[in-house]
Amino acid sequence: MSILFEEIDSQPSPIGTISLRRRRIPIMGDRDIYEVKLGDEFLMSSYFVDGEIALADCGLRPVTGDNLSVVVGGLGLGYTAEAVLNHDNVGELMVVEYLPPVIGWHQQEKTPLGATLNADPRCRYVQGDFFALSASPEGFDPDQPGRKLDAILLDIDHSPRALLNDASKPFYSEQGLAQLATHLVPGGVFGFWSNEPPEAPFTELLRQVFAEVEVHEVDFHNPFQDRMATNTVYVGIK
Repeated sequence: MSILFEEIDSQPSPIGTISLRRRRIPIMGDRDIYEVKLGDEFLMSSYFVDGEIALADCGLRPVTGDNLSVVVGGLGLGYTAEAVLNHDNVGELMVVEYLPPVIGWHQQEKTPLGATLNADPRCRYVQGDFFALSASPEGFDPDQPGRKLDAILLDIDHSPRALLNDASKPFYSEQGLAQLATHLVPGGVFGFWSNEPPEAPFTELLRQVFAEVEVHEVDFHNPFQDRMATNTVYVGIK
């Protein structure tokens, strides 16, 4: 096994083989880069985390009060979850993850932030289908069905059009988003990360459901392509 590359784990899942890898690219500095792949598709790299962190920061900025209850949909490598926990007014974080291997990687601290998340008593993992939980009147907390939340932050699909699984398509409709909004307190926030620049149709869809909508562009340099890249964080305020 090359010291420049290691496949830490690979397991089958209902939507394809999920794998965790670690590599070093000497020209990019002396540090480990962690990657998550689904089949042949890259889902996440620890080299690009600006958008994941911005999802937490932009999503929580409009929320007032203390002891906030927050849901993050999609665990990935844990960067959105860590950024949420960096906000002192967060009292509880539930990270909803569909794939048990991804939760296992963090619990076993095979990921770079596993130890950090495990050590924070505010954080717990919920194994489940985010989109099914959103569509359900019981919502996201298995211990308190029907509970209202201060913020729900979603980072699963690549964009409103580029979905990992077509089963989530109904969520990206006025009805689907309106149902999600029922799980928020008044003034609560829905945040959504997209790998693409802002899309006017999705912004207008959010405006049909939420009282206020913010669109944040997150620019960062992509050294693999030697160009600037843009992610988007959409924020809907109930």
